[in-house]
Amino acid sequence: MRRDENIMHYSANELKARRGESLTDWRKVDAMTDNELDEIIASDDNERGFAPDWTRAELVLPEPKQSVNLRLDRDIVEFFKGQGRGHISRMQAVLKAYVDAHQPKT
Repeated sequence: MRRDENIMHYSANELKARRGESLTDWRKVDAMTDNELDEIIASDDNERGFAPDWTRAELVLPEPKQSVNLRLDRDIVEFFKGQGRGHISRMQAVLKAYVDAHQPKT
């Protein structure tokens, strides 16, 4: 397998340390006028000609989650809690992945 030199590898601790790190000079951005910002956007090849059509935009609100009382084995709860904050969201993601994998393909 060819190794791509553009791929960066980080440990979980390194990613936590980098969280919130921004390469944007916000003081420079805040000092820009709207016209200057429009000129920069217009000069960007990826943005040139981009004009979103907001006339067909819809507001889609997420479905409220359903509260359930669920009894789980202690080792399962400890595993997810051991990974830090967000253990309930991770449990939800695992269940969602299971459901998606077992849904009939349409």
